[in-house]
Amino acid sequence: MAIVFELVVNFGSDRAAADAAGHRTSSHPALAAGHHRVRLHEPLITTARGYHGEPYVEMSIIPVGVGWGVGFDRGHERLRLTARELSELGHGLYQLLARFTGYRAAQVGWDPEGRVDPVELREDWADELAAGQLPGLVLAEDLHWDLGGRAFLPFAPGFVWIPYQGERPSSLTNDDRPA
Repeated sequence: MAIVFELVVNFGSDRAAADAAGHRTSSHPALAAGHHRVRLHEPLITTARGYHGEPYVEMSIIPVGVGWGVGFDRGHERLRLTARELSELGHGLYQLLARFTGYRAAQVGWDPEGRVDPVELREDWADELAAGQLPGLVLAEDLHWDLGGRAFLPFAPGFVWIPYQGERPSSLTNDDRPA
């Protein structure tokens, strides 16, 4: 089983917006993560199935060498990042996201796919959404009006978010290594 640190973006039915974002990502320079410069794999654009089987265009942007068991990382050295380095990488992914248009929902983190489907947000994450407890979740303004939720602030024109708080030390980080 792979554990992936990534930016996942739901483009609804807008394949052209996903393709434009994919092109922008393909030419994007490496992102900072402490003293590391982390390249991005070619974006993976697929048709996902929502909570009730509704199809939508989903894009995953996966940093090279950051996750565990990620097939795309074969042949690449695994980076052992601290929570601070992962947070810096996450902020870099949000800066890239701020340049995209046409998407419905997005989030950076460890396997965030389940938090970009509007139906799943409504049915499984309603309490957290209402309480503003989904840090890093970005929604199109009209989707936010439909779903509701507190603690959302402007992210980019047409989008709002619950600000990203970065990553916390855990078994998925390397915060125990000597400085």
